[in-house]
Amino acid sequence: MAKDLHELEAAALRLDPSSRAALAKTLIDSLDDLSDDQYEQLWADEAEARYADFLAGRTTAIDGDEVFARARTRKR
Repeated sequence: MAKDLHELEAAALRLDPSSRAALAKTLIDSLDDLSDDQYEQLWADEAEARYADFLAGRTTAIDGDEVFARARTRKR
């Protein structure tokens, strides 16, 4: 499945910006039909994947104060 997803992603990225935006909207809109349990499961899966990446050293933690400082800088 990962190979199919990678191929699909690569094909989508070759689309012109307008087509990519339309595809993104369609995909995002398709998530509106998920149940609360499905949303919760997706978020739990994402949190577990991010934590596994952190434990494996593929990503690092950023202090919360720094995150908010960066956000304030970008807002300006």
